[in-house]
Amino acid sequence: MNTAVVERVAAVRAFNREYTRLIGVLDEGLVGTPYTLSEARMLYELAQQGVREVTELRRRLDLDAGYASRLLSRLESRGLLARERSETDARRQTVSLTEAGRLAQDSLEQRTRRQIADLLGTLAEDDQRRLLGAMRTITELVGERSGERPLVLRPPRAGDYGWVVHRHGVQYAHEYGWDTGFEALVARIIADYVADEGSTRQAGWIAELDGEPVGSVFCTPGSDDKTAKLRLLLVEPGARGLGVGQRLVTECVEFARGRGYTAMELWTQSVLTAARRIYQQAGFELTGSEPHHSWGHDLVAETWRKEL
Repeated sequence: MNTAVVERVAAVRAFNREYTRLIGVLDEGLVGTPYTLSEARMLYELAQQGVREVTELRRRLDLDAGYASRLLSRLESRGLLARERSETDARRQTVSLTEAGRLAQDSLEQRTRRQIADLLGTLAEDDQRRLLGAMRTITELVGERSGERPLVLRPPRAGDYGWVVHRHGVQYAHEYGWDTGFEALVARIIADYVADEGSTRQAGWIAELDGEPVGSVFCTPGSDDKTAKLRLLLVEPGARGLGVGQRLVTECVEFARGRGYTAMELWTQSVLTAARRIYQQAGFELTGSEPHHSWGHDLVAETWRKEL
């Protein structure tokens, strides 16, 4: 392994050690109870997730048959659960909590909630938000993918305008090497939009997944009363391929049409191939291009137009 990989592996292991220490995974009993982490997870799946079949329980906990059987036997010997043959398939085994098992799991749940609440209570509000955001990021990157994630489009609110400027600056610097002149351009566009806030001729949208902003687009008046302008389309890297860009562009076009605009234009760069595909799919056509040197690079600016 090269030096960078070694350092990253060490960082992940250090995080694992600190987190397991913090939540007491290595203690003899979880949150001051006589149950190990594996036993507590099994009780949780049975009580909170409604799991009944042993095979499904093993799959959820990623346990081999032998270890799962030993765990079940220990909990059964304590009177916390009961096992029986499935009524629909005698080859399968089902398991359910006894009354004592439900009481034990309820105690575990309450103790765990208090432990987490106490941990959060040591942090300021902003630090709590940072912590939860980091946890969501870890889950999104390495956690098990669940079903379809609901996409929400909403109007911008306090803090969103700064986010749009910041994310444009960061993304385009990272992906294309553009300098801070581009971020300054985005800031001027946002400043003009906010200065005319309340106008019925303009609107903006922030796309959210799992409560986090992942995209933006704005509709503003164009060169004449009948032409609208699509501006500041942005999709976070982690949300690409989910149709976020198409939804944002469609919303922008429909708003312009509903406000009586008869055409919509946008200004982009030839290197932004993903955005250009979205514009083409939405029915925009390239009407002009011009080379220029901006933001530290030689670029080709493009004008696209769609009749409404």
